[in-house]
Amino acid sequence: MVAVAVWAVFGSAVGSFLNVVIHRVPAGRSVVRPSSACGACGHEIRWYDNIPILSWLALRGRCRDCSAPISARYPLIELAGAAGFGIVAWAFFPGTGSTTQVVADWIVLGAFQVLAAASIALAAIDLETRRLPNVIVAPLAAVGAVAFLAAAVLAGNWSALLGALVGGLVLGGFYALPALVRPGSMGMGDVKLAGVLGLYLGWLGLETWLVGVVGGFLIAGIVGVALIAAGRRGTTVALGPWLLAGAWLGILAGHIIAAAYLGIFGLH
Repeated sequence: MVAVAVWAVFGSAVGSFLNVVIHRVPAGRSVVRPSSACGACGHEIRWYDNIPILSWLALRGRCRDCSAPISARYPLIELAGAAGFGIVAWAFFPGTGSTTQVVADWIVLGAFQVLAAASIALAAIDLETRRLPNVIVAPLAAVGAVAFLAAAVLAGNWSALLGALVGGLVLGGFYALPALVRPGSMGMGDVKLAGVLGLYLGWLGLETWLVGVVGGFLIAGIVGVALIAAGRRGTTVALGPWLLAGAWLGILAGHIIAAAYLGIFGLH
């Protein structure tokens, strides 16, 4: 599908910007100024050395001016952007219908593309710094709330809007409980992210919400067990990436997984 390919190319460009976000946001620096430069020699990166994925390959992973190595993280984030945007376009690309329905579908597609971009940035930042910055989480919540409200008004899908609101409140409240009962047991960044993910999952229905929530728990548990098995008991686990992974499992395959699970018991 040409549209999916176009979104993937756009996603790689977004991934290039996300590299800046991942590097600068935790340090409290502007993502706009100054222009990107080599961390070793300080030389400003030329536009033709900033083409997603291709420039890194052409330069063989080294700065053009000082030959300092450029981390493979940069093209990997760009690849993640391309893959994320392409997959979301494939899953949510608007079909046919009334004009208001198509517009609503485009709005929802945009909201989930924003979630894809934020997921990449938040996962990378949390793994590196154990932080989930409000400057990313709060706008993500606002985008979801406004987009789903607009889509509900246009398409009359009030049940989905109610599901989004309830899903966000319930999941956020569930994660807030241990943080309130036992301060320090749960980071507030994780609590806020859980609420936002509940909003997006809830828009897609109860089955998607349940698979996303349970998937996050299972993935985080597997990571925890793996760390213990590797002799790293007591290691602080970044929960954000696994919450995000579970959410995307629900978003992309929630209905399929739920149907398969119910099919085991002969239910439909």
